[in-house]
Amino acid sequence: MGQFAVIGLGRFGAATSLELMRLGHSVLGLDGDSRAVDLVAEQLTRAAIADVTDRNALAELGLDEYDVVLVAIGEELQASLVCTVHLKSLGVKNLWVKASSRAHHLILNKLGVSRIIHPEEEMGIRIAQVLSYPMVTDYIALGNGDFVVEIEASDHLAGHTLGDALTTDPPGQIQALLVKRQGKHTIHPPEQFVLQPKDTLILFGPLQQLKMAAPKLR
Repeated sequence: MGQFAVIGLGRFGAATSLELMRLGHSVLGLDGDSRAVDLVAEQLTRAAIADVTDRNALAELGLDEYDVVLVAIGEELQASLVCTVHLKSLGVKNLWVKASSRAHHLILNKLGVSRIIHPEEEMGIRIAQVLSYPMVTDYIALGNGDFVVEIEASDHLAGHTLGDALTTDPPGQIQALLVKRQGKHTIHPPEQFVLQPKDTLILFGPLQQLKMAAPKLR
């Protein structure tokens, strides 16, 4: 179980906090608006009303002990930046910050935060990928053009082997990491593995090769 602090309990911050709780983590939620805190207080491990631009108030919370601190402040650019500067000075090592604009992103980058988040852009990209490749139920970008994707085998793949379904040029560009079938897992299945409808495939490979293989997997 991880320990997370979420600063800013608007729609994005509240949704992130509640999902972290659902996944079994401990979550501290902070906001200067008592109404925002009241909406989620009973569902979080701990919630507090705090002036997040006050360094002393932040210091009292021991945020440097948390696994990740997420600054999810929305459109209040000054509050986000002041809070971020204070957290850096307090020794918070893993600091994620939501950016509301390119200028905001540029300043955060200069401050050296661990990760800058653009929720609307990232969700837009994810939705576009799913719309373009409906057989992909989930994916993770690993950088350098490599992705891990989750695909549900369609009916027409029944009886085909993984080797047939994942032919690439040059060969071996896409690797099957795992196949899930009726609650059972086959790790690193061989090319001779015979597919059944509704099998879930976890694949790894370059985005371009995954795009080329997509028509065979529909």
